Amino acid sequence: MPENSWRESDSCNEQLPINSLLSNLSDSLLSESLLSEETLIEPDAETISPFSRGYGGRRRKAAIALTMIWSSTVALHLVSWGSWFALGLTTLLGLHVLRVMFARPIPVPEPLSSDNPDDYPYVSLLVAAKNEEAVIASLVEDLCHLDYPASRYDLWVIDDNSTDRTPLILDRLQRDYQQLNVVVRPANAQGGKSGALNQVWGQTQSDIIAVFDADAQVPKDLLRRVMPLFQREQVGAVQVQKAVSQALDPNHPQSSNLWVRGQAAEMALDSYFQQQRIAIGGIGELRGNGQFVRRTALEGCGGWNEETITDDLDLTIRLHLDHWDIDFLMLPAVAEEGVTNAIGLWHQRNRWAEGGYQRYLDYWRLILRNRMGTAKTMDLLVFWITQYLLPTAAVPDFVMAVARSSPPMLAPATSLMVMFSMVGMVIGMRRTRAGRTQSQLARKLPRRLDHAVFQAVLGSLYMLHWLPVMASTTARMAVRPKRLKWVKTVHHGSDDVWLDIVEDQS
Repeated sequence: MPENSWRESDSCNEQLPINSLLSNLSDSLLSESLLSEETLIEPDAETISPFSRGYGGRRRKAAIALTMIWSSTVALHLVSWGSWFALGLTTLLGLHVLRVMFARPIPVPEPLSSDNPDDYPYVSLLVAAKNEEAVIASLVEDLCHLDYPASRYDLWVIDDNSTDRTPLILDRLQRDYQQLNVVVRPANAQGGKSGALNQVWGQTQSDIIAVFDADAQVPKDLLRRVMPLFQREQVGAVQVQKAVSQALDPNHPQSSNLWVRGQAAEMALDSYFQQQRIAIGGIGELRGNGQFVRRTALEGCGGWNEETITDDLDLTIRLHLDHWDIDFLMLPAVAEEGVTNAIGLWHQRNRWAEGGYQRYLDYWRLILRNRMGTAKTMDLLVFWITQYLLPTAAVPDFVMAVARSSPPMLAPATSLMVMFSMVGMVIGMRRTRAGRTQSQLARKLPRRLDHAVFQAVLGSLYMLHWLPVMASTTARMAVRPKRLKWVKTVHHGSDDVWLDIVEDQS
């Protein structure tokens, strides 16, 4: 394992637990947040936890950030040294890009193969389900037939007040599988997916807690391959690569859908970024579906945050602030349904963008205090620049360029990151495909490479949707008060398993 893979030499060994830090950090914000119009909750002063403080005032902080980004971008066009600053920013981003590209991915340990069940960590699998009649039966059957000692894992499905046939399906499955535990939430339950997970994970007795979406397709040997990554005590969580289920099956009617193909390329890029960022000591991130968390790490972070719309991204920051590492498993992948239309994709990505931005607004002080260590802080800063700053600054940059008849000041930096994404897609797709086609002859590599390049071009065009998504999200959060709203993605799946259950009951 490379020495620099998990470098945390910048971290102080005497730092306070994350709970205490968040409590102290947010004392000054609490009095304002409880009175502000955008406060997310109205907590009882006696029962409020450290993790529920400091999340108010997001609109105010977003407005300050937006004003600073827009005014700074306009200023670059008005000062004589603006082009030099843009060139310097591009150079710094380029140096980080080179570090990421030339890093060596961390070797993956061999999967568990012992015949003794006691050698396997106990795992609890959690699935939060709401109106998932089309997919829940297939997932439960897959999870109850994993290639892992049955005595060393259990399955918990949280029925979040479903109004379709999900409760009936779960009742039937519970009679067939002893490992399956079903918890039904009342109609007035709060917290969305985070609330559902928090209601159950404390009841489990496992060493590792895994979370899957209801539409997940889970490989049988997944647990055997994930558990060895927790042998390193500093690993607090592991994220498994995600894949688009429609794109994996060439016979699927939606396999050629352009939105599906774009998401497949996007997930390959994300997998590449995950591997390379971790390799340089940067940030590994959770993606919700196919995430595994060590119980002690989750306890230290206080569980899932019920005041965010992207629980996985929020937990990512908490774990790193609490000095845990997040590892990544490239293969095998956990598949999930991709969005098949532009409207659905727009709503989903706006939610992701808003949730991702919330974590910077909530934890910016702790991040700037370098609590995670220099390597992780710098990596997070670079990706904030590429994911949020550049798209947000593109609006005033374009307006000033038109007004002054000059090229956009930040065009070099934006072009660099677009090129980096395209290269990352090619490498990511080759790595993913190599794990699935190892038996193919080496002479077929040029054809596969051409295919990957073609997919990367399509994927890069598809990825341009993030520019308006990020720009509109940062502007909207700065001007419009909003309460939390959890939006469910509709899953279609197949009716085959449901029909089997109906026929069996009849």
